[in-house]
Amino acid sequence: MIQANVIERKEIIQYIHLLMNNLTEIKDQTGEFLLHFDGLIVDDKSWNVWNWPQGVGLYGIYKYWKLTNDQKALDIINEWFHARFEEGVPPKNVNTMAPFLTLAFLYEDTKNETYLPHLEEWAEWVMNDMPRTCEDGLQHMTYGPENKNQLWDDTLMMTVLPLAKIGKLLNKPEYLEEAKKQFLIHIKYLTDRKTGLWFHGWTFEENHNYAEALWARGNCWITIAIPEIIEILELKKGDFLHDFLIDTLNRQIEALAKHQNVSGLWHTLINDPTSYEEASATAGFAYGILKSVHKGYVSQDYKEVGYKAIQGLIKEVNEAGALQKVSVGTGMGDTLDFYKEIRITTMPYGQSLAILALAEFLNTYSS
Repeated sequence: MIQANVIERKEIIQYIHLLMNNLTEIKDQTGEFLLHFDGLIVDDKSWNVWNWPQGVGLYGIYKYWKLTNDQKALDIINEWFHARFEEGVPPKNVNTMAPFLTLAFLYEDTKNETYLPHLEEWAEWVMNDMPRTCEDGLQHMTYGPENKNQLWDDTLMMTVLPLAKIGKLLNKPEYLEEAKKQFLIHIKYLTDRKTGLWFHGWTFEENHNYAEALWARGNCWITIAIPEIIEILELKKGDFLHDFLIDTLNRQIEALAKHQNVSGLWHTLINDPTSYEEASATAGFAYGILKSVHKGYVSQDYKEVGYKAIQGLIKEVNEAGALQKVSVGTGMGDTLDFYKEIRITTMPYGQSLAILALAEFLNTYSS
């Protein structure tokens, strides 16, 4: 049996600081990770950018701050939002919505009224202007292609969680109902009934799940998002949605436990051991599994899976504080080989997800 105390708490905090330092200093020095979209240039790697990798990182740092009251973490968050608002917020899409999850929690803590107009504006955009698929799903629109009539795993993490939290804060029941509906639509079209895992995407244009890829990072957004939405909406046992989400989560985690590699990591195609191990997804799984155990959503037996993932994860943090074995940004693939051939490097969302996972692991020392 793996024991939490084989890794001292202070060592975990040192890893978090190492990861935070790397994340907040990371820059694309060569232009290699600049994405070009019809005249719009998007930096896919640097910290001082308003996008989903930074949104996930902010949330991990926020979780760490709430557990430790480490002033450095709060300063990082405040400085990031101050600088980004000074620059001006970016165009609205699925991924640029992601930082609003942390901003909503920050508003709840500080009641800083300058945040309120931004929270209101972006939530109203999701409700009224964000493109929709058939059956009123949130279309996974990003900086690039419009992804017409497409549902992706990522949307629940990047857009629906912020919408739900803003709805709770601003007493907007219609936001909460929208969040519930989006979870049900995505479960309907993205879950693989045979395994309990999730496909990367669905198209209403051709009515299929593309390559039917059980892609690890796509799955990890679900392992994070389900316990988060249960907590944000304050769903109680016996509520139909609570129980439905718990059953969905349990099926996924049961399958994940079967496919975890001896290293503690998962393969980028979860059910394909010939695909490479991928650490950012492993971090997401570690967070979701440990939080679900901590909250009593799944069996305590899965704690071992979470511990093993944490131990595998910290072995992938290099001396510079970058998480290794991270696949670069991945669009929708039409073949399984597409996912197997995505190259590996260090990316900011690797550090972001690792911080999130290690912050959740800190709960182990007080339980």
